[in-house]
Amino acid sequence: MEIKQNILNAVNEWLTPAFDAATQLAVKELIAGSPKELEESFYKDLEFGTGGMRGVMGVGNNRINKYTLGKSTQGLSDYLHKAFPNQPLKAAIAYDCRHNSATLAKLVADVFSANGVEVYLFSELRPTPELSFAVKHLGCQCGIVLTASHNPPEYNGYKVYWQDGGQIVPPEDEAIINTIGKLNFNQIKFEANEDLIHYIGAEVDQAFIASSIKNASFNTPAAAKENLNVVFTSLHGTSITVVPDTLSKAGYTNVHIVPEQAVPNGDFPTVKSPNPEEPEALAMALNLADKTNADIVIGTDPDCDRLGVAVRNNEGEMTLLNGNQTMILMTAFLLEKWKKADKINGNQFVGSTIVSTPMMMELATSYGVECKVGLTGFKWIAKMIKDFPEQEFIGGGEESFGYMVGDAVRDKDAVAATLLICEVAAQAKATGSTVYKELLQLYVEHGFYKEYLVSITKKGMEGLQEINQMMIDLRENPLKEIDGQRVIIVEDYQSSMAKNLLDDSEIKMDIPKSNVLIYYTEDGSKICARPSGTEPKIKFYISVNTILDDVADFKEVETILDQKIATIITAMQLN
Repeated sequence: MEIKQNILNAVNEWLTPAFDAATQLAVKELIAGSPKELEESFYKDLEFGTGGMRGVMGVGNNRINKYTLGKSTQGLSDYLHKAFPNQPLKAAIAYDCRHNSATLAKLVADVFSANGVEVYLFSELRPTPELSFAVKHLGCQCGIVLTASHNPPEYNGYKVYWQDGGQIVPPEDEAIINTIGKLNFNQIKFEANEDLIHYIGAEVDQAFIASSIKNASFNTPAAAKENLNVVFTSLHGTSITVVPDTLSKAGYTNVHIVPEQAVPNGDFPTVKSPNPEEPEALAMALNLADKTNADIVIGTDPDCDRLGVAVRNNEGEMTLLNGNQTMILMTAFLLEKWKKADKINGNQFVGSTIVSTPMMMELATSYGVECKVGLTGFKWIAKMIKDFPEQEFIGGGEESFGYMVGDAVRDKDAVAATLLICEVAAQAKATGSTVYKELLQLYVEHGFYKEYLVSITKKGMEGLQEINQMMIDLRENPLKEIDGQRVIIVEDYQSSMAKNLLDDSEIKMDIPKSNVLIYYTEDGSKICARPSGTEPKIKFYISVNTILDDVADFKEVETILDQKIATIITAMQLN
């Protein structure tokens, strides 16, 4: 096959003395035996998306390796010296259970220290939210976590946090990326200053656990906690290091841990995907729940920032909740607790995202609380806290199974969220209710909103081009009608314009640009198209709603909404 010139140029660079002998040998092996893999490894540079830099491990500028991470860390070090002149610089580093995470974390620490940055490196794997906490707790200007969340085993990644504990946002992100882009690989300083590298663990763990309990506990009686029967699984990830201890110290002692999934393992041997958004990932936990007659099942992803939840329905069967449902339940619980404590005075807000359920707006409004809506990713909710320091942040989430309680952690946090959903369940059970019944009652009070996600994944360079073309088609030939309903508004976050199709008027949207399109129909349905920033994938988020007059009508009304979602999927040719 013919290799493009830009790929040849990149390959030749990786055969220079700036790269070690093992790397050069691996490149030569790709040239000789895997030309397609060679192209995939070198056709572009890894980019920062909503979740940072994430990719397959291997050699090449489109892969996660010592040189791509080293270059990013060198650029970040250079930027830190510019952003914080004449200040002692400190960085915290954590890593998850993935292959090479510990090695790559030490490499990042080496580069930081070689650039005069004092490093606090966790001695063992830790949850991502603990890194966010540690950045503020230790007074660091930035933090790094080595993780690829719930991606397949061949992936790893690199997420950058700023001094507020949130992931980097404008203007820092662009400035850091520009600084990295100006560097050559031979400018990376790999020689560590070991005197500047400190290993951390138990002291930060205890502070983090204490903070989680403080933020996510709401006067649940001890008897109610002991009476809640919980099944928990860490899905071979980092949460096993902190979550069981947090639950125990908070008073939840009736916790059954799935033993086969309790040992961290980057191969994730018992699941097809270690993603709690996928029902199959919680199969073993659900099986244990039936054996132990558990009230609730909770599973976290490998880096412990997302959680999946299952509860018993009105027939006593375990039912998986989606991310929108858990977000609504936890937000409603927080709002009610704040109201009873007389802490709501119009100066509070909750956070959500443009692809999450519109029910968050209805819920917040009913309590006289503002709901701020940002782009996808918790870095935007963290930015809300930073941008509006005069307001109090109660909690916030997004549809992809993430939630944040208070502002001690500025990222989605499955540690505090696990404790919070246990509080919801324990207090419901103590009053003769259930989490499921509480959810249905919320639908009666605020409207029945149902969401569905269609995720389309392609492969490699061609797949990325296909997805780009899908977005071009949706922009250049916008849908006028979906499922017999007129499209009345189209929001284009790339142009920051919202167009009213009824009168052709346009409104400028005050929100950062992003490659996202949202269609709103006349019956209140919402369809959002969003390509991934880190892989060849596009997601379509569908939200429909109606009135639920009585809990007894739930099944009948749900069937109607399910049919509506299926019709929308067919109409948009997404099946």
